[in-house]
Amino acid sequence: MEQSDSERVPPALGIGLIGYAFMGAAHSQGWRTAGRAFDLPLRPVLAAVAGRDPVAVRAAAARHGWAAAETDWRALIARDDVHLVDVCTPGDSHAEIAVAALEAGKHVLCEKPLANSVAEAEAMAAAAEAAAARGQIAMVGFNYRRVPALAHARRLVAEGRLGALRHVRVTYLQDWLVDPGFPLTWRLERERAGSGALGDLGAHIVDLAQYLAGEPLVGVSALTETFVRERPLPAGPRASGGRGRGPVTVDDAAVFTGRLASGALATFEASRMAPGRKNALRLEIDGEHGSLAFDLERLNELSFHDHTEPAVTAGFRRILVTEPGHPYLEGWWPPGHTLGYEHTFVHQARDLVHAVATGTAPAPSFADGLQVQRVLAAVEESAAKNAVYTPVPVLAPAPEAERARAQV
Repeated sequence: MEQSDSERVPPALGIGLIGYAFMGAAHSQGWRTAGRAFDLPLRPVLAAVAGRDPVAVRAAAARHGWAAAETDWRALIARDDVHLVDVCTPGDSHAEIAVAALEAGKHVLCEKPLANSVAEAEAMAAAAEAAAARGQIAMVGFNYRRVPALAHARRLVAEGRLGALRHVRVTYLQDWLVDPGFPLTWRLERERAGSGALGDLGAHIVDLAQYLAGEPLVGVSALTETFVRERPLPAGPRASGGRGRGPVTVDDAAVFTGRLASGALATFEASRMAPGRKNALRLEIDGEHGSLAFDLERLNELSFHDHTEPAVTAGFRRILVTEPGHPYLEGWWPPGHTLGYEHTFVHQARDLVHAVATGTAPAPSFADGLQVQRVLAAVEESAAKNAVYTPVPVLAPAPEAERARAQV
């Protein structure tokens, strides 16, 4: 008996995840849920997860629903049942893994920031461009683009509701490093993390600023600081032999101003030393006709002011972004039933599956990730010169990237 369209099972898209900690768990949730919330042209299958610790990776596979576990990422890439490789490792391995996966004919999702240096990001973007000619997709995991309120904000900016942009203000503050006794993890080592708050938090807000404005940053003026310069070594072999403390080789905080291509001004602050701020990402965009404001701790809400309305009734209005017509909400609950952080990874998986199925250039692409990396490098260069204004090289996007960027 022939199946109806509604009964047909979409072809499988085998997912291989490399890295299983915080981001690996979040990505697992996204892949596991996307096909249940949305009608997808391909069916994500959790084929295998890779990690170096055999006991821990097997436990992660069982916990998150992966069919198999590998202790060598090269073995995962070589598997016939893996069609897309999801890279959730520290930044020092992004380039090697992503390029190898692309050269092996796999699609790739790579966590942000794309790399630890501009040179690595350039190599990754070149590999992605070559792979695109073979029909492969490569996307960067800037998950905050997938917050429905921020996707709606981009729609309003693109529709001209704010008019010409004048100011963009973004802060991203956390407090997990306030205690000087917090141990020296890999995120505090330049050779593994690339940078500190700048790459960890600053990459997100640079990407959001450029995404929401629809234009790149062309120059920055910056200061960075490391407030706690030594920290206890974590328990283990490194802490033996009298080596009780180690140097922090990344920034604790970064502040910088910038100029967008249109001439609009932008300000940024990223810190992991802000007591009481757990994951405080806030932004405001001001244009000639109005303003938008967003707070990640109220991620279902968007504040919008239409300055063309009469002054006697004008003011910021609260938009509860839970209506079926809002971005991504067709897959979820009735209006007023709010979503959370984990849903951004579901939406990310949804968008990437559609890109793979249709051969559409993804957003954000590796080229977008390279652009963010260029901004981060300019911030560090400016800070090293005591806030000297530093231009950001901007490459003209390919036509397919322009089309992808216009999609919401």
